[in-house]
Amino acid sequence: MQHFPVYLDLAAARVVIAGNGAFALAKLRLLARTPARITLFAPAPARDLEVAAGEHGATLLRRPAEAADLDGARLAYAAHGEGAADARFARLARAAGALVNVVDDLEASDHITPAIVDRAPVTIAIGTEGAAPVLARAIKADLEERLPQGLGTLARAGKLFRPAAEALPQGRRRRAFWSDYYTRSGPEVLAEAGAELLDHALHALLERHLRAEAGVGRVDLVGAGPGDPALMTLKARQLLDAADVVIHDRLVPRPILDLARREALFVPVGKEGFGPSTPQDAINAAMIDHARTGARVVRLKGGDASVFARLDEETEALAAAGIDWSVTPGITAASAAAAAIGRSLTRRGRNAELRLVTAHDTQGFAELDWPALARPGAVAAVYMGRTAARFVQGRLMMHGASPATPVTLVANVARPDQRILTSRLDRLAADAAQLSGPAILLVGLGPAQAAASFSQRIEDMA
Repeated sequence: MQHFPVYLDLAAARVVIAGNGAFALAKLRLLARTPARITLFAPAPARDLEVAAGEHGATLLRRPAEAADLDGARLAYAAHGEGAADARFARLARAAGALVNVVDDLEASDHITPAIVDRAPVTIAIGTEGAAPVLARAIKADLEERLPQGLGTLARAGKLFRPAAEALPQGRRRRAFWSDYYTRSGPEVLAEAGAELLDHALHALLERHLRAEAGVGRVDLVGAGPGDPALMTLKARQLLDAADVVIHDRLVPRPILDLARREALFVPVGKEGFGPSTPQDAINAAMIDHARTGARVVRLKGGDASVFARLDEETEALAAAGIDWSVTPGITAASAAAAAIGRSLTRRGRNAELRLVTAHDTQGFAELDWPALARPGAVAAVYMGRTAARFVQGRLMMHGASPATPVTLVANVARPDQRILTSRLDRLAADAAQLSGPAILLVGLGPAQAAASFSQRIEDMA
């Protein structure tokens, strides 16, 4: 992010525009929405620019700007559309300490003007670092259709009511009040009775929240999916956004954690095969302790919360402690890995069952139903299989599996660094040694033709 978005206070600030035509007019119309004091330098202003300056109360000077004219200017817009004139004005403005925008010249600008959705005091700025202005305008048009015109009215009423809302304790109870107002009660009152009753509705809502006891919080056990934020369920994203505390696994990547509120408390409780791990009792205690403070806790697990994620141990601990909880499923790694290679995990005439197995248990390598897994046509997804590849290979071949059994290894499933490696049982251990990061083994499945070609291209580039 080269251009950092900020909201600049332009109350009583000086803003200077230099230009005679359409570029200057566009900036004038945009900046006229602010309380800034606008000065326009236009030696030969077009008629519509001259009229707009009068309508918006801008000071129009029919001459080029000089150095003394720019003293105290906060923003300056070079809008001549002509290189030499724009460069001269930009030099003068920078010398005076103003932030300069040269219209349609990203390299010459100190700041850029985003596309803006205006529901004042709610404003949304959309920028593309100057790379795709047409895309920014398309996003703006989409948001203009989606956001109700009454949004600004709700926000203005809420702003005036903020001192009264301080009667609620700062933190989650106050956030719950505002969430209730903006997402439920406020829109209902605005639609049914109009803006004049919003203040009355706010006072009534505040009374209800003041009477409500803080109470005990709750824990939502949420599957984050295999790693791509776009593969999270809508409910999972909503719960994460509302969380006060996020207790997360090592496999949950930063782009997913970034979806939570910045004010949330993040508690890492990573577990790593043959490496440092957080004891399960400590995880249970963390969930319970935070919930007892009244917090909304999200226990965020990679993949699906019910697949090799010790869900039962955690829900039993929460129930025993009297903590309210619920489970939100996610896409498990086996499904994401199969999608990555373009194959179905089950198929008529090939396999009537699918086994999801883990290569490790509490005692080390897991002993499984190897004869069933070794049968021709059997399909199994082996979780945490990279470090156990030699063990899995040996057990399957010991029980009669063909050395030519296809095996696909997918590491870092659904992430930018995903890697797909096509193998077979007799090469499995050697091929697995080429990978790093969490990997799932799809035993009995090779990539579909198109996916196999893509996989080979990945390996060729590695």
